[in-house]
Amino acid sequence: MKASDVKKGNVVEHDGTVYQVRDIERSSPSARGGNVTFRFTLYSIPGGRKFDLSLRADDELREMDLVRRAANFSYMDDGAFVFMDAEDYTQYPLSPELVGDNAGYIVEGIEGYYVQLIDDAPVGLQVPTSVVLTVVDTAPEMKGSSATKRNKPAKLNTGIEVQVPEYISNDEKVWVNTLTGEFAGRA
Repeated sequence: MKASDVKKGNVVEHDGTVYQVRDIERSSPSARGGNVTFRFTLYSIPGGRKFDLSLRADDELREMDLVRRAANFSYMDDGAFVFMDAEDYTQYPLSPELVGDNAGYIVEGIEGYYVQLIDDAPVGLQVPTSVVLTVVDTAPEMKGSSATKRNKPAKLNTGIEVQVPEYISNDEKVWVNTLTGEFAGRA
């Protein structure tokens, strides 16, 4: 496909690497006969590394077919996260490198995970925007400090640490925003 036909969200291949298009900036030259250029902000699949690419309108990019399949986390197998397709029960083992920072948001029994596939091979994982996790270790609430809103660190059952309000105690379930990694409320 021509660079001028690429839209946000498309999945393309460039120099043997697969990328998802997150942003497109079009610049028109002021001189006659100048070429229109497109600046793409791309993120690699898997890995999510940012890559900036500038192309002319007639330059070619190969479009890839990215399939998103709803899946549920099943179990760990030799360090790999195994997800099961919600429709046809296909199992997808995802390596820790492929899951990346999302590992702290993987919990059994939560809907909203999507395994991203290219040519039936898993290349990425999309997690829900918020998940419920359990506080396993946090400092006790300080008495008489309710006048000020202060946060304290709390370790959660998946191993990640977030800042929570002082009134949160051990064994409480909390919502965590997976986009920001921040406390989003009691569950």
